[in-house]
Amino acid sequence: MAAKIAVGLTLDEVINPVTGSTYAMFEPALDYVVAKIPRFPFDKFEKGERRLGTQMKATGEVMAIGRNIEESLLKACRSLEIGVHHNEIPELASVSDDALIEKVVKAQDDRLFYVSEAIRRGYTPEEIAELTKIDIFYLDKLLHIFEIEQELGAHPQDLDVLKTAKLNGFSDRKIAELWEMTADQVRQLRLKNKIIPVYKMVDTCAAEFDSETPYFYSTYGWENESVKSDKESVLVLGSGPIRIGQGVEFDYATVHSVKAIQAAGYEAIIMNSNPETVSTDFSVSDKLYFEPLTFEDVMNVIDLEQPKGVIVQFGGQTAINLAEPLAKAGVTILGTQVADLDRAEDRDLFEQALKELDIPQPPGQTATNEEEAVLAARKIGFPVLVRPSYVLVDVPWKSLKTKKIFVLICVQRLRLVQTIQFLLTLTSLGKSAKLMPSQTEKMFLSLVLWSISNVLVSTQVTQWLFTHHKPCRKRCKKQSPTILNA
Repeated sequence: MAAKIAVGLTLDEVINPVTGSTYAMFEPALDYVVAKIPRFPFDKFEKGERRLGTQMKATGEVMAIGRNIEESLLKACRSLEIGVHHNEIPELASVSDDALIEKVVKAQDDRLFYVSEAIRRGYTPEEIAELTKIDIFYLDKLLHIFEIEQELGAHPQDLDVLKTAKLNGFSDRKIAELWEMTADQVRQLRLKNKIIPVYKMVDTCAAEFDSETPYFYSTYGWENESVKSDKESVLVLGSGPIRIGQGVEFDYATVHSVKAIQAAGYEAIIMNSNPETVSTDFSVSDKLYFEPLTFEDVMNVIDLEQPKGVIVQFGGQTAINLAEPLAKAGVTILGTQVADLDRAEDRDLFEQALKELDIPQPPGQTATNEEEAVLAARKIGFPVLVRPSYVLVDVPWKSLKTKKIFVLICVQRLRLVQTIQFLLTLTSLGKSAKLMPSQTEKMFLSLVLWSISNVLVSTQVTQWLFTHHKPCRKRCKKQSPTILNA
């Protein structure tokens, strides 16, 4: 549309690409609310200045759509992938009132969560508005969310309260916490009582005109507008918000997988929460679901569409983290299987494979909690490298020289990573460099092959060896030129 306007066309001459029938001059009528939240990289840059100003600090953003502000806001919160599934960070409950107010007044990336905590502590919207100059209209929405939390806590397994919570964007996980149940139990309760979402079309005209856009969002209301076709379909999971280590390469892979699926004769469906990608252009796929990439939200789409299978390998760590719970729920995973992901990401399984192949490696151990991590570090000896399993490069590696810092970092990683595992290994790559040339080449080749064998994994060590060992590069190029282009 911008190009058409640039060459001289006026709005009454340009067809609205969303409806395909009205002109761009037509005043939009919206029956949905969109919430967008920036994705900041302070989980990567922990010592960065979090205070917000005129400087650009976000690496990406999420977008969520709902029928009211509460619904779209809570869907956006759980799309951020910062370890939260509600407008709540549990650790803030221990923050002093003085510190809380300072964070509320001086805006930083997590201000929304501090303001929400202030609401939970009894500060009125008027008081917060006076401190922050945030409009009372929006603060009242946060108060409404808190009131629903209280209703849920007071009425466990009450179906009317459950419906109200779902209409306002509450996740099964949050409801489960308040009801002291599991998220799966809440899901089963919903399904048993037919409390399931419907999908509405994004059409810019509040359904006043027919729309050609296969672009949908979920809500707990009436009249489902997304109709399952008779054609077999494949669901591709996107990579969520752009952040350091997970960006445009996954969008590229997602788009090309869609083209391949369509060429094979299947209906291609994309699910993603990132508005900045080509894959979330509604003209790319046969259907687009703009939803959070969580187990609950993905299963809701699967229940409706009944796809032949789901592809997770092009969605980076976001989609890979969903592979195991989806497989356990009986969903067919196409492409890279969960067992292959585990063999690459589970430290114990991967080390066993290296030993079987007689490939040298630095000493390392796996831990699943802080105590195990400390014991493993003592056994290996400091300094150690702390690296979470089941991540690409979104959660930073840490070289640690003292136990005090080590324990702190372990606690931070436990909160950031959904699958709690750590690789503790010696930090000195120089020791790897002192291996015999033939050993180094063997180690390098195995790492490169591991990186391209249908499993998306971190390649930091590969890149280091590739840069510092020309014999490895030469031998690798001779044996398989395609590896260097992978």
